[in-house]
Amino acid sequence: MAGHVGLRDLDDDDLDAVFEMMRTPEAVEMAAFTAADPDDRESFDAWIARERSSPGVHMYVVTEDGGFAGTAAVFAVDGEREVTFWIARNAWGRGVASEALRLLVSQEPERPLFARTAATNAASLAVLTKAGFTEVSRTLALAPALGREVEELTLTLAPVLE
Repeated sequence: MAGHVGLRDLDDDDLDAVFEMMRTPEAVEMAAFTAADPDDRESFDAWIARERSSPGVHMYVVTEDGGFAGTAAVFAVDGEREVTFWIARNAWGRGVASEALRLLVSQEPERPLFARTAATNAASLAVLTKAGFTEVSRTLALAPALGREVEELTLTLAPVLE
């Protein structure tokens, strides 16, 4: 079971841990839709600088008992709000992702919210489903780091109807 899970703003001191987490081969295979070369630090630095300076993007560090456990973010794609999370390998399987997503969703007022995951990423799909996200579409898309097409699911968390 996860310890205390929290979200805090991403800062410069986190960037090495984020880079290392996002280049773990097993995690890259699961996430599928990652950088073409997860080992390219210069490209990572340019990408994260763009994201951090983009209006409407909120990037967080997921913490477990105060330590680094991953990242979570909210951003806009074509005017629609989307959430994402990436949990460090050492925090897998203990409910950290589920709690981080619950916290992220609770502080993002806009609905509907969207999320995307590779169809083969059973762990992320389970976390999203547990949080109330439902599948709305499936498409084939190139996963650059994998060099092949992968089925991508789009899910939504609809507004609560009263």
